[in-house]
Amino acid sequence: MSELNLSYWEHQSLFGPADVAIIGAGLVGLTAALYLKQLRPAWRVVVLERGPLPSGASTKNAGFACFGSISELLEQEKRGDLQAVVAARWAGLARLRALLGDATLDYQPVGGYELFRHEDAALAVECRDKIDYFNALLAPVVEQARTFTDASGEAGRFGFGGVGTLLKNEHEGCLDTGRMMRALLARAWAADVPVLTNCAVEAIEPAATGQLLRLANGASVTAGQVLLATNAFATELLPELDLVPGRGQVLATEPLPDVQLPGTFHYDHGYAYFRQLPDHRILLGGGRNLDFAAEATTAPGLTAPVQVYLETLLRQVIVPGRQPRIDYRWSGVMGFGPALAPIIDWARPGVLAAVRCNGMGVALGAGTGWQAASKLAAG
Repeated sequence: MSELNLSYWEHQSLFGPADVAIIGAGLVGLTAALYLKQLRPAWRVVVLERGPLPSGASTKNAGFACFGSISELLEQEKRGDLQAVVAARWAGLARLRALLGDATLDYQPVGGYELFRHEDAALAVECRDKIDYFNALLAPVVEQARTFTDASGEAGRFGFGGVGTLLKNEHEGCLDTGRMMRALLARAWAADVPVLTNCAVEAIEPAATGQLLRLANGASVTAGQVLLATNAFATELLPELDLVPGRGQVLATEPLPDVQLPGTFHYDHGYAYFRQLPDHRILLGGGRNLDFAAEATTAPGLTAPVQVYLETLLRQVIVPGRQPRIDYRWSGVMGFGPALAPIIDWARPGVLAAVRCNGMGVALGAGTGWQAASKLAAG
């Protein structure tokens, strides 16, 4: 611990023995910490974060409060119990909104639209024909008879280029990712949960009192139990997990006050997504389907093919004929696997993993945090 020059006070109050150490200060890790303090108020809980900010997708995502467009659901239905998967996403969003409040999140129930260009006509017909089917399937989940509608009549008001069909999800919305994370961090500290940044965990080792976490900065933490909530980065510590990373690249334009795009928008089987921000910038992300292998990485970064794809979509479809300046570019990393449901299970004695949200972290995060806290409290 000499590298940190820790004082007695820091040893006792920050790096002292914990009942639970949570690795990862993203949405899952912080909600798990808050729920755990509700379930076990006397327990000492500490959160360890490798970077100065959460390093994955929690502060890097597009802020979509979504649970799936029809083309996405068609593909996902082949991989498991779709109704249960959507129910978990729906419940997770409700839990997040209840935990922080819509005003804090700046949650806006604007609805979600899926775009189909004229060359996507066959897929548009297939998806439109499934509206009644998915409405019936999801009615018990959303407690509404109608989730999806054909909104093609609205295409003209958005000014899109070459879009022939729009299908709307009535129950989707958007939120402010930055405000969400600030609120979670503030709640954690207020609940007496230290969130220690620049504390990358290099190893988890069994110890007489539970688990010993060795940190890259030279410090260490002992804990009775450990929660690994680092999503795509989890295999660095637990390589046996069935999990692969998926990098998502995002950009945001200059403010475009004359453009009006109320809603969230999905395109290309959900691999592209965009929305207009409160300051009138257009946020646009996606494109990892251009080269899944290249984007199966935890490394931050941007690639020319994806950036060209996003800018072409922006200038040909979203604001056709315009060349808006790009003011921000970034990437975030998600965790994917063969099953749609997250991994929320004991990976080793005393080490619980809560990872693999399959690109639906905003929807699944709070629910995954609750389930993880419940397992830890019972364990």
